[in-house]
Amino acid sequence: MNKLIGPFTQIVTLANLPVKGSIEDEQLEIIDNAGVSVDEDGNVLAIKTFADFDQDAFKEIETIDQEAVLIPGFVDCHTHICWGGNRARDYAMRVAGKPYLEIAKAGGGIQDSMKKTRAASENELKDVTVERADRHFSRGVTTIEVKSGYALDIDNELKMLRSIKSADKETKADLITTCLAAHMKPKDFEGSSREYLDRVLDTLLPKIKKENLSNRVDIFTEETAFNVEESNYYLSKAKDLGFDITVHADQFSTGGSKVAVDNGALSAEHLESSTEQEVKMLAESETVATVLPGASLGLGMQYPPCRKLLDAGACLAIASDWNPGSAPMGDMLIQGALLGAMEKLSTAEVFAGMTFRSAKALGLSDRGKLEVGKLADMQAYPCNDYREILYNQGMLPPFKVWKKGN
Repeated sequence: MNKLIGPFTQIVTLANLPVKGSIEDEQLEIIDNAGVSVDEDGNVLAIKTFADFDQDAFKEIETIDQEAVLIPGFVDCHTHICWGGNRARDYAMRVAGKPYLEIAKAGGGIQDSMKKTRAASENELKDVTVERADRHFSRGVTTIEVKSGYALDIDNELKMLRSIKSADKETKADLITTCLAAHMKPKDFEGSSREYLDRVLDTLLPKIKKENLSNRVDIFTEETAFNVEESNYYLSKAKDLGFDITVHADQFSTGGSKVAVDNGALSAEHLESSTEQEVKMLAESETVATVLPGASLGLGMQYPPCRKLLDAGACLAIASDWNPGSAPMGDMLIQGALLGAMEKLSTAEVFAGMTFRSAKALGLSDRGKLEVGKLADMQAYPCNDYREILYNQGMLPPFKVWKKGN
């Protein structure tokens, strides 16, 4: 049954915008006093002035009876929303000036989340993932990537991935699973980092394939996690097993972006420490430069060089990095607004980074723009000018969110 939704004061479609490089607001397609028709599969049929629709042709009309601006649903291409416990103690120590290593020695850090996540049942992890995904959805995020990586052994990584898959059936948002067993070598693994990666490759990844739990793997390439040589080895083997790949890159030191580009990764994620060399490398590749302003806020460190990446011609995606340690806020709208102000990004660049460019980082081309044939994943804001959305810095949330037109 076809459905008509509207009228909207403005529809900002994001149609015909480039996948790479800078964008000016003048390039935005804005349709005034418009409506959207949706087919029975949840795809966009048409977008045009509301008066131009033959309303008698629709058995269902969803009337919008207030001023509203419609934009595509956000795609959050980097989160860790499946975890047990919290790290409030870590946060208090960090903002008081304690360095990461001191916090880790005091029992904090990823190892703390590992203990609490291992202790949680599969059902408990499913429930907290649904709760966080539902909150994200209410804020306009209709597709959410969710990483494992807080269990760091075979059985518990599988538990995490199964809980994410179960959560996907109970939340309106689409959850895209990623195996991040290569987050770091757990302290209780007796062996080298290379031996740990071999355990993941030989034992965990085949089970993930067999159960169809994920088709994506990620690795943290960093001096405190896995080095460049180990990362190249792991990603090459994972690709041979049929996985798409992505990389935690250049967060505290460089090297990860080159690993991502050399291995044809869908995305290089973090990039706070990227230099001119990495900017040029990413811009000349098809690897999406995914930035995580929530981590910069949570860690009190510099933002990635977003303006330079865009001006060089990179595809820039913006994600929340929602996690218990460095980015516990998890609000994409606030993060996008603040990042735009700090890095001098146009509204169009922020919207693109949180929608179709973020979808590209997940290998998805069916969402992120309001165009005929794409998913009717949409969100409406109570205003009459699209510029008010970021202007209010997260304090003007959407009042309605649609997944496949519902």
